Amino acid sequence: MSIDTVITGGTVVTAEAMFEGAIAIDDGTIVGVGDEDAFPDADERIDAGGNLVLPGVVDPHTHLAGYNSIDSYETGTAAAAVGGVTSLLTFAWQGWDDGEWDDRGTLTGAVERHRDGAAPLVDCGVHPVITQESPAVFEELATLVDDGVTSFKLFTTDDIRLSNGFIGEVFRRLADIGAVGMVHTEEYSVCEQRTDVVKSEPGGESPSAYPRSRPDYAEAMSAGSVARLAVAADAKYYGVHTTSAAAADAIAEVQTDGSNVRAETCTHYTTLTEEVYERLGNRAIMSPPLRSSRDIDAIFDRLRDGTLSVVSTDHVPLPRERKEGGPWWESAFGINSLQTSLPVFHDVAVNERGLSYPTLVQLMCRNPARTFGLSRKGRIEPGADADLVIFDPNETYTITAERNYSNADYSVYEGRTVTGQVKRTFVRGTLVADDGDVVAEPGHGTFLRREVPDWR
Repeated sequence: MSIDTVITGGTVVTAEAMFEGAIAIDDGTIVGVGDEDAFPDADERIDAGGNLVLPGVVDPHTHLAGYNSIDSYETGTAAAAVGGVTSLLTFAWQGWDDGEWDDRGTLTGAVERHRDGAAPLVDCGVHPVITQESPAVFEELATLVDDGVTSFKLFTTDDIRLSNGFIGEVFRRLADIGAVGMVHTEEYSVCEQRTDVVKSEPGGESPSAYPRSRPDYAEAMSAGSVARLAVAADAKYYGVHTTSAAAADAIAEVQTDGSNVRAETCTHYTTLTEEVYERLGNRAIMSPPLRSSRDIDAIFDRLRDGTLSVVSTDHVPLPRERKEGGPWWESAFGINSLQTSLPVFHDVAVNERGLSYPTLVQLMCRNPARTFGLSRKGRIEPGADADLVIFDPNETYTITAERNYSNADYSVYEGRTVTGQVKRTFVRGTLVADDGDVVAEPGHGTFLRREVPDWR
């Protein structure tokens, strides 16, 4: 008897521990972890070279092949692979079809458009986005969950906002079928009023004025009220891209038992402050805005105490031409970071703030996999998919958009020097990226059928 591959010569990092050991892989699955001598002979032996061996990153918040995104599955997942992301979830927008909105669009149709003809390099799934306040969407939810689509996104602001009353009814329907509701939370009327005021102020056209148009209290107001709607319905709720101390506090107040209310932050909210708008201008515009250094400190406190349990990218690939050339209120929202998130967060969280490597694995691998029903992802254990990253924690380099595999032609981390680099990425045992180069063909990735997650 023999197996396909053994990865040896590295330090294995799980959500609980770090240890010197080998990983045995057969038919895309981890079949052993521990002493190499205890494994059957392998057809291939890979030396990790004294580096760390991490589970592949699971990024539950990306934007590919759809609204406000210029990345296809091929380009976006190539960036993911080079950055150590082996599984990702993106958004299927109800009514969005090839650049046009259709008010007759369905959630099922949105999911089908993503699955048709896509050739991802890493494994992918979708969150349907409910954009229409119509009872017709309720008829689709159970069927989609049966099809392995077990989470749905909603907005409280901008043109696709839904009322709190309708969101509460969605939560009640999701509670019946065990699915996850995730919501972009900013109080629309506050943001609209503040935007009008800021635009009229002296200097209001400067990008540095932008954060005042979407203040932290607007985020906190909506984060708290939506979480309470979910609790009232006994539904699973996941708050996306938490940016501020105020919003994190509002979430913490509702987490009475820690099970049914969860939330994430994003790499840029742990790394960049609102001062970046002065330097990068509209290129750094995203929603919600960057906040203060005090907010970053609070975000890390909430990552440590479990209020926030996931770090994602909110990868939005856009060209500079859609970001620059006008006042900040004409800029498209979003920044790209699939390729750089793991190295950047590692440098800030581990090197600068002293988080442990197991904690990093919890936040970027295990927790997002468990939260969104991916039981074979985000862990290094027998029976899990062999999604693995060989990571050099000591290599120092400077980030530049010239290396982007994403179609995005800029990076908010341009010129930033970080320590920690992805050396190799494996998806189900297959090497897909090697030292910054994509080495597998598009189509290796599969669309993920997800389970209804158990949040107990």
